[in-house]
Amino acid sequence: MSVGGPVSDPHPLAGVLAGVHADSCPGELNFHCHTLCSDGSLTPERLGEQAVALGLRHLAVTDHHSTAALAPLRLWLAAQAERGAAVPTLWSGVEISCLLEGCLVHVLALGFDETSAEASAALTPYRQGSAPVGEALRAAEVVRRIHAAGGLALLAHPARYRLPFARLISAAAALGMDGGEAWYDYAMQPRWQPTPLVCESIAAQLDDLGLLRSCGTDTHGLELHGR
Repeated sequence: MSVGGPVSDPHPLAGVLAGVHADSCPGELNFHCHTLCSDGSLTPERLGEQAVALGLRHLAVTDHHSTAALAPLRLWLAAQAERGAAVPTLWSGVEISCLLEGCLVHVLALGFDETSAEASAALTPYRQGSAPVGEALRAAEVVRRIHAAGGLALLAHPARYRLPFARLISAAAALGMDGGEAWYDYAMQPRWQPTPLVCESIAAQLDDLGLLRSCGTDTHGLELHGR
């Protein structure tokens, strides 16, 4: 596993992300949402209920600088599965603030190792409930640590920053990020749907660079199908 560039071996999540398209979210895949463990409004269990009701196949909770929701959500989903319910595959996740091209951006760490002490240590600066400081705030260091933890690093909502998304995606690729959030509801509508043109442009650039494409509702409210 590389610690400075994109993961060198096929990551199990990469195959899922390779199939992401404009209609994947919110009813099939969701790799960006929040709970009360950061600035969301849902408990982990309630988020799980909605994920099951939506029929999601894959899910990642990406609280800001916290992975506290992961254990209770995993337990809740396991209990539902034991009762015969169809539950989504849950991937580890956390949303990390960092500086890229001098611009404050967010990076999604997905599918990292939850079990090893080495992986836990790699992500320690990003699980303290607030943004890191010093070297840990640099995008290159964030990418290095995510890869050291066995995860994928993806640029979240590339068109929400003060710099053009094309410049940020190119910079992310140069640092070894694995992909970006291609499909996102920048209009923040009551029920999620990707924003035309901008999302298509982002997806096309990611494809041109050979990067993975993700999608997610970025839910902070009470409905997992919306923002």
